[in-house]
Amino acid sequence: MIELQRAGLPACCTPPVGPPPILLLPGEPQSAKAAREFVREFVTYHVPGASEDYLDTAVLVTCELVTNSIRYGTEPEDSVRVVLDADDSRTRIEVHDPVRRQPRPRPESEHRDRGRGLIILNALCPGSWGVDDIPMGKSVWAEVKGS
Repeated sequence: MIELQRAGLPACCTPPVGPPPILLLPGEPQSAKAAREFVREFVTYHVPGASEDYLDTAVLVTCELVTNSIRYGTEPEDSVRVVLDADDSRTRIEVHDPVRRQPRPRPESEHRDRGRGLIILNALCPGSWGVDDIPMGKSVWAEVKGS
């Protein structure tokens, strides 16, 4: 009976199918793990033919974006938002944080153990990432292309 009632609902009222596209996380280093699990579940559901390499790339890109957002785009008690969109050709990953300061690439260095996030992002998503201003901060996004 419930299924019959749902079938008659307009699109705006129909419950979503599969994992939701948005995850709100506290601005804490432990949130990177939750973001990795979230993107793996989302992509597995919404891109059923995705290869393990594709999944791993989407997970790594998400982890880099979330880690950088937490490290450079939040203050204590802030949160970050992960927004995903996927189809057969690409997965778009956005991470929103409340700080408008734009990320900037640092020169490669063997003497630092940090500062390689944008280098990694550029290698995994060449020409397919960027930064947009949003009403309450910024959105750093990247698109993982399908093979």
